[in-house]
Amino acid sequence: MKHFLLIAFCASTLTAVAPAMTEAAQIKRACLASDRAAATRQRCGCIQGVADQVLTRKDQKTVARWFTDPHEAQEFKMSKSARDDALWERYQAFGQVALASCG
Repeated sequence: MKHFLLIAFCASTLTAVAPAMTEAAQIKRACLASDRAAATRQRCGCIQGVADQVLTRKDQKTVARWFTDPHEAQEFKMSKSARDDALWERYQAFGQVALASCG
């Protein structure tokens, strides 16, 4: 019975954590999927580390889409919304830190 309870506990814990794990490393995956020659595993991992420090998960989800749709990034940049402006400022700060840290 103890083994059953332990397995049930582990399974429920894993199920609760799994969605968060699939959302993690969105920037790294988008970076690796890009056609950029400089998109190495090491560099994309470094960029993801900076993203984890500077951007929220929601920001990361949005920014990851910009790797495949740069036009969406341009729309954010040109937006007059205070929310979009705030994200753009965080994105610029992220870019500066990533450039300094990851080269």
